[in-house]
Order: sequence, then structure tokens, then C-alpha cells
Amino acid sequence: MRTRSGAAGVLALCGLLLLSACTATAPEPSAETSTPARPVPSDTAAPGTSAPTGTAGPAVRPVGDPVVIASGLEAPWSILRLPNAGTLIGERDSTLVRELLPDGSLREAGRVAEASPGGEGGLLGLAALADPAAPGGAGWVYAYVTSADDNKIVRMPLLGTVGSHTLGPSEPVQGGIPKAGNHNGGRLGFGPDGLLYATAGDAGNPDTAQDLGSLGGKILRMTPTGAVPADNPFGTLVYSYGHRNPQGIAWDSSGQLWASEFGQNTWDELNRITPGGNYGWPIVEGLGQGRDPAYLDPAQQWATSEASPSGLAIVNDTIFMAALRGERLWRIDPSSGEVDDWFVNSFGRLRDVVSGPDGTLWFVSNNTDGRGTPSPGDDRLYQVSVAP
Repeated sequence: MRTRSGAAGVLALCGLLLLSACTATAPEPSAETSTPARPVPSDTAAPGTSAPTGTAGPAVRPVGDPVVIASGLEAPWSILRLPNAGTLIGERDSTLVRELLPDGSLREAGRVAEASPGGEGGLLGLAALADPAAPGGAGWVYAYVTSADDNKIVRMPLLGTVGSHTLGPSEPVQGGIPKAGNHNGGRLGFGPDGLLYATAGDAGNPDTAQDLGSLGGKILRMTPTGAVPADNPFGTLVYSYGHRNPQGIAWDSSGQLWASEFGQNTWDELNRITPGGNYGWPIVEGLGQGRDPAYLDPAQQWATSEASPSGLAIVNDTIFMAALRGERLWRIDPSSGEVDDWFVNSFGRLRDVVSGPDGTLWFVSNNTDGRGTPSPGDDRLYQVSVAP
């Protein structure tokens, strides 16, 4: 089902990856003819995480045609598979959190009142923390929101059971993250260390990315209540810096954090995140070509026309990256250096991708966000099998 060779997007992987071509081909899927799939109950996530922690194993790739799990979403931004089973989907502009039911229908689980949509801001990333001490005993749903004054992180108790989940009153976790009409970052995830990570964009002010006194242009790391962990590299929330607009984070089986990032006009990036690392924006973009070694090179780069990356998922240490402007799903195998793209121009803009149950990937289109060309039924949640 790969619709074109990934060779055009394959560049040096910082010595980490060796380049090779992928030759597998399969028929191109069609969004219009995809058939509904009955969602399978989610796998149980690792304690304190919002999705199963990456596992080692043979590299995988999509197999067969994607099928539609749900339709009628409005500017969906984050797919959240809950630790206790069940799935929530956040919509950026409506600020609704919707629950996916087994028959593919959607119901409203809650609305995040702090979100004030505008431009690329609104209700962005979601994450979950299993916590029997939380009100209701199920845990917390965290949300990264663009408010009237800033970007902030709030959390809400998860109430009810699968099929009837609701969100309780919100409480603040962290605020003061710069906001703008674009470059808000917004992805959340609990790492294998049980700490909360958030991607923060430069909010249209590139200089903040190099300013360690600002939360803009950073990947942030905090405790579940928003405190600074003792081992953070600068004694603040800042975990890495020099980022323009990172919107995807995921961990592999070794606990290594990876992040996807929107570039300016030349290169989009996939970065292997090092604590305290400086990824160069706005001084440099993409691979360095002999630049100052103080700036860390991306592990992979793409022309902006082929990517505009958002969500990341890692299955069997194979990285999958959703591409908006590029309208495709990128697959990167760090063990072999193989990089290829799937479903090119088949489903439109892709915003998020997560590990699904029983050897599947789930990904969501984003054609109703004001920049896409929606077809009847957009936006949709898709499921595709993956296998070696």
C-alpha cells in the first residue's frame, strides 16, 4: 500500500541510520471506498502512560488497506487510548473531547473550558495518567490548551466507565507557555519515567527557542502536578531547546525520546532528544553541513512539501509520523535506515497516529482544520494492520 518510494525523503540520519530503499508495494487505498471497522478494545497501557510504551521486535509496516473506524470529526488533534481501555479524541476548534464507542459512533465526554480556539490554537494534545487516588478512581486526562492568555496544561478526572466516560472539573498543572496564532506546539505524553512531557512552539518569536528563561521553543518535562523534576538539565521545566514547532513525541523500547518538528521553509525534522540538547532553531535548520557542534543535527529531515509533521507513534521500534501538508504517513526504521511513505494523497492531511490494538495503527485525518479540502464524512479515524 505504499504509494511511492520513500527515496526522495531519505537523507542522512546523523550516522545513526544507514540509508536503504524499500521496495514493497501494494494497491493504493481509497478513502471513499474504505469500509467501517468495528473498534477493538484498547490494549492496557503501561502505568502512568497515555499509550503503550514502545516494544522491541522486528520492524513493521502497514499491511492491507486502512478502514474507517469513525467519521464526522471536526479538526481532530489528538487520539488518546486510555490506560483502562477506551479511546478519547480531542477536537481543536470545538474544544470537545469525544469518546469512541464500539460501533464507531462518537459521544461527547466533555468540553475543555479553558481552551480559546484561534488560528492553530485551541484544544491540542491529550494524555492520560492512571491514578486510583483521582476523583472517580480511574485517573486523569491531561490537556494542552491555548487559552485567552497563554498555552497551558490542565487535567480533569476521568469519570464513569468505558462507553460512558465523562470529564470532571479541571485543575491547573502548568501555565505561562507562550501562545500565538501559530507555532503553539501542543503534544503531551507520559514517558516511561512516569513524568509528563509537553512540546512548546516558539509562538512566532524565534528568539525564545534559544532563551532558557522562556518556555517557548522547548520540550518541557514535569511531574504529574507540574513541578520541576530534580534531574531536569537546567533546574527548570526545560528538557531540550532550540525547537521551532514540535508536535510529536514518542518513546522507543530503550526509553529514547523522539520528536517531530515543523521547519521554516526548507526542512522538517525528526529529532532524537537528548536531555539539555540544543536543536539549533532559529540559528540553524536541518542538517548542519559543518556547523557548530553545539547544535544537534536531526536524525532525519524532509522537504516541507513532503511532511509538515505532527503526531508520532512507535511500534516495534519502528517510527510512524503523520504528515499534514505532505498528506502521508512516514515510516522510519532506525535499525536499518529504511525510510518510506504510505497513503500519499489518499486521505488528505494526517494529524495524529497512535499504536492501536492487536497489531494495528490508528491515524486521523485533519481536512476540516481550515487548510485541507474535506470530503463528505471528514474527518475520519482510520485503522490499518502492521506486520513485519
